[in-house]
Amino acid sequence: MADVGVDESLLKSVAEQVATEAAELVREAWEGMANGRSVAVGTKSADTDVVTAVDHESERLIRARLAALRPGDEVLGEEGGGAAGDGVTWVVDPIDGTVNFLYGLPWFAVSVAAQVDGESVAGAVVEPAGGRVWTAARGQGAFLNGRRLAVSEPARLELALVGTGFAYSAERRTRQSRFAAELLGRVRDIRRNGAASLDLCAVAAGWLDAYFEHGLHRWDWAAGALIAAEAGAVVSVPGSVPELGADATYAAAPSIADPLRKLLAECGAGEV
Repeated sequence: MADVGVDESLLKSVAEQVATEAAELVREAWEGMANGRSVAVGTKSADTDVVTAVDHESERLIRARLAALRPGDEVLGEEGGGAAGDGVTWVVDPIDGTVNFLYGLPWFAVSVAAQVDGESVAGAVVEPAGGRVWTAARGQGAFLNGRRLAVSEPARLELALVGTGFAYSAERRTRQSRFAAELLGRVRDIRRNGAASLDLCAVAAGWLDAYFEHGLHRWDWAAGALIAAEAGAVVSVPGSVPELGADATYAAAPSIADPLRKLLAECGAGEV
């Protein structure tokens, strides 16, 4: 990574501040929906891949706050696009878990990360419904509401609780379901919660022993992967472990990381 003189602690504070402000906007909209207020909904890659007016409002707020706090930095957002710059690039998911948000399920979040040369150096994941604030900075540990996090220590692979997710494409979901069925008999159980950033944070907290998913975008994992890694997880992001597939994201407690990676490959992860 090039040295661009970043202050990871400062970037973490900015990420937390901006994500918290956006989460408040999202929370108000979510509570309004529960009271009967309607929200405009559209689709993207498939009919199941939804985007709401609140996603757009949240990202506009994040971009405006970053422009004020970090003028000159580039922003890459799920809804507004963008590209990486030569210095700090902010990678933003204005609502991770939009389907959960629409259905009233409280497992969704705002994710904001600072990256340099494609590597996350600071980030925050904030839950609008629950109020939990997950943060990390490179080399400084990971925290939940100020409490330092550490990953779990499962004794063996068959006792591991593994999180995963499925693609919007029906054809790929079918392949993933076969893969998950093969994996299911070899671990404790599988969870599918519907928000990648929070699944990665769950690994950091020891609520999951591992997490694995194909097809994530940078904004899905940028903050959560750093939080998991800073809590002690073995983490790989898309493109780094070919045997798991070119677009695979992986995080696991060190005690099971190697055998689980081998098992995922045996179950056909590279072909999903």
